[in-house]
Amino acid sequence: LTGAQAYIRQADFGGTFRQWRGGMYQHILIPTDGSEIAEHAVTNGLSLAKSLGAKVSVIIVEEPFDWLSVSETKAQQALGELAKHAQQVKTHAASVLIGVAHAAQQAGLSCDTIQVDNEQPYKAIIATAADRGCDLIVMASHGRSGLSAVVLGSVTNKVLTHTKTPVLVCH
Repeated sequence: LTGAQAYIRQADFGGTFRQWRGGMYQHILIPTDGSEIAEHAVTNGLSLAKSLGAKVSVIIVEEPFDWLSVSETKAQQALGELAKHAQQVKTHAASVLIGVAHAAQQAGLSCDTIQVDNEQPYKAIIATAADRGCDLIVMASHGRSGLSAVVLGSVTNKVLTHTKTPVLVCH
């Protein structure tokens, strides 16, 4: 915040800027998928949490395999590969969460990690924020626009649209 913004906020709050800043957010949820852009949000979220003295929860949401998209004849062949793939996804998710937890620990932050299976990741993120009492969600946006955003959808956009919790989007 600039000096003027801090002054206005201080007047609205009735205390010092440090008191206002310290009580601003107390529990931050950081969704990640392990991508480079998500790591940018993780870094920013951890830095913000450290500056505010906030607790951190990090979530990775795995979308279950859609069996309806596989023909019956190919389902038999896919079964073995699916089990192998599912294990790789779980291992990747665990590795990402361990890395974030380590970074949080290095920053001196308390950090819970959450691994969830859900067909609609945005719903899992919103539910987790509510269930854990998070007062801010810090997440990345892949910056899709136009037709690709409409076709692919955006977890970030859906979270922004459906949550009551404030969201900080990192690009």
